[in-house]
Amino acid sequence: MRWLEWIYIIFNVVMLVGLVVKPRKSRPMVWGGFAISAVLLLLHGWMEGLRWPMIPGYTMTFLPILLLIVTRGKQRSTESRSRLRVAATSLFVLVYAAFTVGLPLLFPIFTFAEPAGSYGIGTVSYDWTDETREELFTTQTGDHRELMVQVWYPTNKDVKGAPAPYVSDSSVYSTAFNEVLKLPKELFSSLGDVKTHAIQDAELSDAEAKYPILVFSHGLHGYEKQNTFQVEQMVSQGYIVVGINHTYSSLVSIFQDGRVAQFESEGKEGFDQLQFDHMDKLNVTWVKDAQFVLDQVEKLAASDPEGRFTGHMDLERIGMFGHSFGGATTVQILMDDPRVQAGINMDGVLFGEKRIPAQGVGKPFLMMSADETLAGTSVMDDDAIAALGATRPEAEKYYEEVYARYEPVTAGGNYWMTLNNTKHLSFSDLYLISPILEWSQGVDARGTQELVNEATLDFFNHVLKGEPLKLLNGEAGDHPTYSLQKG
Repeated sequence: MRWLEWIYIIFNVVMLVGLVVKPRKSRPMVWGGFAISAVLLLLHGWMEGLRWPMIPGYTMTFLPILLLIVTRGKQRSTESRSRLRVAATSLFVLVYAAFTVGLPLLFPIFTFAEPAGSYGIGTVSYDWTDETREELFTTQTGDHRELMVQVWYPTNKDVKGAPAPYVSDSSVYSTAFNEVLKLPKELFSSLGDVKTHAIQDAELSDAEAKYPILVFSHGLHGYEKQNTFQVEQMVSQGYIVVGINHTYSSLVSIFQDGRVAQFESEGKEGFDQLQFDHMDKLNVTWVKDAQFVLDQVEKLAASDPEGRFTGHMDLERIGMFGHSFGGATTVQILMDDPRVQAGINMDGVLFGEKRIPAQGVGKPFLMMSADETLAGTSVMDDDAIAALGATRPEAEKYYEEVYARYEPVTAGGNYWMTLNNTKHLSFSDLYLISPILEWSQGVDARGTQELVNEATLDFFNHVLKGEPLKLLNGEAGDHPTYSLQKG
């Protein structure tokens, strides 16, 4: 909860408990408590904004006044009835207070970990159209491929400005989470109140002449901001991060003029959507998206219309990282585009036209996997497989191909980390949204994110900044929170 929410809830709970313990408090004291609670409510609404999980707390502001009205003029009950009433009231207060405190905790306005680096964070968004490519996901003739791209960059630590919101329109995102991922809208109703550590349109820090660039590609059904936990840490360490929203394959795209592009399944669901022929073909579009964005980055580096990035983007030091389908895209880019020197794939099946050759990708590469993902069908019951629209033999044959494509991952001296007690979406912000998601999946969201950030920074600092390896220089084999393979 936010700090005014805490103060408001705690005051109301204490006031309510006090009324039960000493029910014959003077009316002036009750009216005074009501006045203080009302002021806190107004301040909270003005400074932080009202939200539905706080409704039981809002009700508590007016409960003392209601009790005064109800009890006015009533005669004192017998001792036995009075004790019964006190017991019942005490139980009600206990349950009500737990409910009042519990709802905001279960549906929080979450925060991102404080960036550990020496830089502040700025951000700016672009609406770019590739005039050389026709949009394949619409029926309108003449539509060209349009992408929303967000860039995060280092600023001076003391830069002033309001923190940028995590998402621009929570209602659009909550609807998309519900329709695409089948998650309850209520989980995401406060998403628009989440703030990042980035300052919109802030000045680029002049501490370094040029900054290395990292391109980020989200997962299928993901979005460009889905790894803010990771992006902010890398930017604070002196990287420019360019996040791509792959239109119609993302959870949702909101263009600068307000238009919204929803996820397009192409009529494929479940196991049918995961087939290699379909996914390999779709990945071609994502690769072209990334190459187009790299072209635009080169233009910004040469002549940014706003002057921010001109001469300050180091085109000789470019890396890429991605989650899931974006991780697969990263591998394809490593093998296809000489501008990208190194890459990280976070739990992505190796979809795409090209297979990693037996000698490896030929560039520095780190694969990070969730242990549950690598377990394949061994952790899937028959009902779960049937829900995908497959039989167990079909699913097992599918995973044979998955594992076959993984075989050359470490070839050529590269790295493969498997993170313990993690799931596919552990490599994103999702489990921060509510403890309900984290507990139901049995994961440690922030613990996993810390490990992912440590590995990401270690890898890119080594290959793009020439710093010695730390985490990845450790012994291969099993560790308390991960296992490591080296080629």
